[in-house]
Amino acid sequence: MARCSTLGCRLMYFQESFYPKLQYSTAVQRVPDSVEAISSSNPLYNLLPESQNPNNMVSLISPVLKLKDDSHLALSLLHKTLQDQGIISHLEAPVISRVLLSCQSDPSSALTFFQWARLDLGLKLSTENFCIIVHILVWSKKFSQAMMVLSELLKLGKDVSNCVDVFKTLLFCTQSCNWDPVVFDMLIKASLKMGMVKESYRVFRKMVRLGFVPSVVTINCLLNGLSKMNYGKKCWEIYGVMQRIGLHPNTCTFNILMHVVCLDGNTDDVNTFLEKMEEEGFDPDVVTYNMLIDSYCRKNRLKDAIYLYHIMYKRGIIPDLVTYTILINGFSKGGDVKYAHQLFLTMVNRGLNPDIVAYNSLISGFCKEGMMKDARSLLHTMIGEGIQPDNFTFWRLVEGYQKQDCLISALNLIVELQRFGFPVPDDLYDYIIIALCRENRPFAAKSLLEGLASDSYRPKLGIFSTLIYSLCHCNFLEEALRFVAKLVSNNMKPDLRIYKAVINSLCKSNRCMEAENFLGKLGESGVLPDVEICRNLVNGFCRERNFDEAHRLLRFFAEKFGILDTVCYNEVFRILCETGDISRVMEFQSSMKKIGFAPNGLSCKHMVDGLQNALAVHKNNLKPN
Repeated sequence: MARCSTLGCRLMYFQESFYPKLQYSTAVQRVPDSVEAISSSNPLYNLLPESQNPNNMVSLISPVLKLKDDSHLALSLLHKTLQDQGIISHLEAPVISRVLLSCQSDPSSALTFFQWARLDLGLKLSTENFCIIVHILVWSKKFSQAMMVLSELLKLGKDVSNCVDVFKTLLFCTQSCNWDPVVFDMLIKASLKMGMVKESYRVFRKMVRLGFVPSVVTINCLLNGLSKMNYGKKCWEIYGVMQRIGLHPNTCTFNILMHVVCLDGNTDDVNTFLEKMEEEGFDPDVVTYNMLIDSYCRKNRLKDAIYLYHIMYKRGIIPDLVTYTILINGFSKGGDVKYAHQLFLTMVNRGLNPDIVAYNSLISGFCKEGMMKDARSLLHTMIGEGIQPDNFTFWRLVEGYQKQDCLISALNLIVELQRFGFPVPDDLYDYIIIALCRENRPFAAKSLLEGLASDSYRPKLGIFSTLIYSLCHCNFLEEALRFVAKLVSNNMKPDLRIYKAVINSLCKSNRCMEAENFLGKLGESGVLPDVEICRNLVNGFCRERNFDEAHRLLRFFAEKFGILDTVCYNEVFRILCETGDISRVMEFQSSMKKIGFAPNGLSCKHMVDGLQNALAVHKNNLKPN
């Protein structure tokens, strides 16, 4: 049977040279019950009275810890005894290790002492202390407690700059305490639990190098963590080691590796690995087929996906909800929403209850194809089945209606859903209001906004700004002014965009004095005007032939805000030149030059036109009556 060279290289990777050949062992290791391997002995301590000798602390502490009837009383008595002897300050990491080793046969007392020293006394325990208690708990089959201590040790290691080598310390402690090699499996799992994927992989390498054989469950956890981090190459390395040491993978192992192959995107590798699974005696299950079908759907190879769907039935594997959801989503995105609907109905007829993901996939497909009636009908069916639409549902429906230029229908749907108590996301309200304003339907947007006044929806100032701008743009100036007054009464300060929209509309309506009053409110709010406001006001007064007010505003903007706009200057200059009063023109030009305005070519043209007008006026005045 043909093999893909790429996958073949992966499967053989490190089978020959990943690690040297070793004798593998999973046997529980026992050492004599002794505390001599870890000692804090200091010859000078022997000069002290026996009751104050720190070397005797183990013999003082151990009997107290055996008072199991009342652990709280025992710890209080222990604390008092050490204080009375004046040696509590000598309770350091080496002493703690010796005490723990003396309690190997009593893991509850060992753990009680460990937590008391760490939490109640606030002592900074060493990595060795942690590893000894972990060994004691694992030896005694107290795996959940051991995992908690191990996770705490790893967390402490992450919080410091120089991370300790937990594996090395665990291995060192095996010289002095009873231990079970499963502790290294637990270290891999704890590292994965803490998100330390690379560290867990390093532990695996060290384990195999020393001859320890991890369980298949542990390896599957490691493979899963590596695959989620897109470390596909390391997954194949681990698989190669499994083959070399004779550790047989299970269906879960192959499914994880199949997921890695699918992520790589090479279809030939997928087929080759599927054949590899079958040769190893594993029949692909529904999880395997779901991964394969999902891989084909993501690549829009829908014919291959549906082929596998039919193969599942032939092999006696019944497609589940995930299978149908993947296919429905794939065909919906691929443009064949009718076949996606057919699959949906087949799923329902076979007794499977669609979930929100299945409904959303088909609704999205209907919306994409403009089949809004079908989408809305499916929405009602979903609600009737007791499934509440989520944010994805709302967004797909609104966007679908907008593509069909039926935004009002989207608005009606949202109002309907809101009436039935379904929580509509605030950003969707924002989207609809802005979209209505862009379509020059500010009253529809205003109606929606006012209808939401009693709800929890709190629009941002930008939404009001967009609505007021739209009202002004559509020549509903009075309504815009009422809305601005409403904002002010609610202690909301209009932004620059609102001021610009209102001032521009007022000037276009030849209400320049009102616009100037509005400019005063702008100053009171602390918002600085820009060039556009300057042009609107100056040009408005120029259209009203109010030269004095235009001239005053031009000077005001220049001196107050540093706005020296040549467009405004030329417009005022043009109006003045048209009067033919050359002395007044020269006076204006001189005063503007002092502020910082400089005439340009257009200014010269206006001057020439003004001189011609003045000459024409003068000739008319010289003609006899």
